[in-house]
Amino acid sequence: MTKRAEILETAKTLICADREQQYGAPEKNFAVIASLWTAYLHKTIGYFGFNLDAEDVALMMALLKVGRIITGGHSDDNFVDMTGYVALAGEISFEKGANS
Repeated sequence: MTKRAEILETAKTLICADREQQYGAPEKNFAVIASLWTAYLHKTIGYFGFNLDAEDVALMMALLKVGRIITGGHSDDNFVDMTGYVALAGEISFEKGANS
């Protein structure tokens, strides 16, 4: 198995089974996180012209992993997690578009 296949398979296992059992449906979990982050940002920067959503959370978590890769060097975990977050963002975006 190639490294890319290993990363994809590990991410798939994590987001389709392990993490969902642990934290529930990602779109619901990310929606709660989005509400918390939005409230925090409104409080800290005082600008109320935006509301984060579940897709924003997934993408921002992927960016967090990019930051860790840049500053911390190589870690399979960061690449696996980033892959999972991007896949979840894609699914949430697709569902959002399908429902609009």
